[in-house]
Amino acid sequence: MRPRGSNVYLCGMIGCGKTAIGERLAAKLGRPFYDLDREMDRELGYSFHRLVQEQGWLKFRELEYEICRRFARMQGVVAALGGGTVRYAWNTDVLKGTGITILLEADLKTLADRVRRADRPRVNTGAHLEEDLERIWADAGHLYRQAAEVVYRTDSGKEVETEVTDLLAIVDQHKIM
Repeated sequence: MRPRGSNVYLCGMIGCGKTAIGERLAAKLGRPFYDLDREMDRELGYSFHRLVQEQGWLKFRELEYEICRRFARMQGVVAALGGGTVRYAWNTDVLKGTGITILLEADLKTLADRVRRADRPRVNTGAHLEEDLERIWADAGHLYRQAAEVVYRTDSGKEVETEVTDLLAIVDQHKIM
């Protein structure tokens, strides 16, 4: 049993629904919602895309770690992690024991369709979007699954509100509320 006030962390690849679901889940739980990408933009005063372009992925990952440390010190929040956050042990280590981590998973075609609508920096530049996502999952799918205590699919055709209802039951079952 977890202590009351434990956090809910949503992880998964880009396009899996972390923000859309997280905002609604937090509202239903009556908890604050934090989105790692938004927190990064707020702290930088500009888009994290620019940080990646100008200073590279290492600077991005350093700031990501600092934000994860901040999340770990909070209580009773819902946080959408970045698309690659759980691929790095230092992030999962700092979050461990401070809440439940739920992996939102979708097939690669669904992710590509969702990501295509947003302008996001790519990990494997020069690769087509589908190839980029395939490489990431092939290399790190096991890390997403290791980080998560629960896996929830977001590509089954359910409305977001239904997914949130499902996740509320999961959170309740894990005694997070």
